[in-house]
Amino acid sequence: MHRICCVALGCLILVSGLVATEPGVKAQFVGGTLSGIAAKANCRLDITNADRLVFSYGGSQIRVDYRKINTLEYGQNVSRRYAAAVLVSPLLLLSKSRKHFITLGYSDDEGKQQALVLRVEKGDIRSVLAGLEARTGRRVEYQDEEARKAGKG
Repeated sequence: MHRICCVALGCLILVSGLVATEPGVKAQFVGGTLSGIAAKANCRLDITNADRLVFSYGGSQIRVDYRKINTLEYGQNVSRRYAAAVLVSPLLLLSKSRKHFITLGYSDDEGKQQALVLRVEKGDIRSVLAGLEARTGRRVEYQDEEARKAGKG
């Protein structure tokens, strides 16, 4: 009996964890034309809807019809890990930290051009870029050859 209760409790925890998961990927708002969003605010980018992208932040959402997205750009910011090298090990000077940025340009409901600049985690960048290309029918513009290699794999 005790074993059955433990298995049932484990299943309940697993299912509740799956239900609580939000769709999309974690991102960070870097900048753009939207007011009221702090730089470096945590957000979610959901491209699972067939008709529109959903950008969620602080309990609010912005929905952008894929047909209204007119630019997709991907770039990387590469920085040496100087602070970590000083504090931990000089060997960290040999490593690079890459941050992955997506810029989305789109027309809002009033026909005004808007932009979102988001930082996406390394493990999510390829699927997000592929999904955006497929949903919008637009090709991603890469800032440089290094970005092209990272975005295409």
